[in-house]
Amino acid sequence: MRRLFGLLLVVVLFAGVGCTKKEAALPATEGNPAPEFTLKDLSGKSVQLSSLKGTVVLVNFWATWCPPCREEIPSMVKLNQAMQGKNFQMLAISIDEGGKGAVEDFFKQGGVTLPALLDTDGKVARLYGTTGVPETFVVDTKGMIVKKVVGGMDWSNPQVIQALEQLMSGK
Repeated sequence: MRRLFGLLLVVVLFAGVGCTKKEAALPATEGNPAPEFTLKDLSGKSVQLSSLKGTVVLVNFWATWCPPCREEIPSMVKLNQAMQGKNFQMLAISIDEGGKGAVEDFFKQGGVTLPALLDTDGKVARLYGTTGVPETFVVDTKGMIVKKVVGGMDWSNPQVIQALEQLMSGK
């Protein structure tokens, strides 16, 4: 009986602690709001995801040392060029520990221009629950994750562009 009472006491104490904690963020999965973050771009300017509400956002986690990422980058460049002037924003989040220098060197060598953000400590990648790179989240104009893509893909495919344009139009 004493053991049962002790167990109940522990359960009640932990239940009380759970009630006082701030509500946990929803996982970064399709149908949930995209977790909020602020990261710096290559020029040192802070970019906050919530400031892009009303825009379709492609959040891509990548690294310069990742072969599938390196393969995927040219299609991301093409997609970014195709979406210029539209209600779209690409955020290429580098998890490189080498930070700005590693990304700038990689871009310079490949002649790449992308809106890159730096997540050198992997905090945002963990927030999104990424399991590796590349991993991409498509966020609609309301801030909801509508698609999660694990692994590389051809982002310049006309069907992908059409699907993103439909998201931009609210369809």
